[in-house]
Amino acid sequence: MTQLDVLYRYGAPPAEAATLALGKVREVYGVRRLVINEAEKTVRVEYDASRLNQSVIHQLLRRAGLDILESVALFTTPEPAPAA
Repeated sequence: MTQLDVLYRYGAPPAEAATLALGKVREVYGVRRLVINEAEKTVRVEYDASRLNQSVIHQLLRRAGLDILESVALFTTPEPAPAA
């Protein structure tokens, strides 16, 4: 089992129907955890990469009614130090 996380930024806050549908996304085999951060308007999904991939996660969220704007990098590589 290979655990991966993906972070998406969404536009409009999810309506009640979308929130209920997101609860069903958690039941999809391979989705380990789904965390919505309303303050930052992000949703983070931890999933099993041997069962699902990032495009499937994106489709599940869109079908649930979440207004996905972009995928957000979970970490950034540090810039090289300037030459002295």
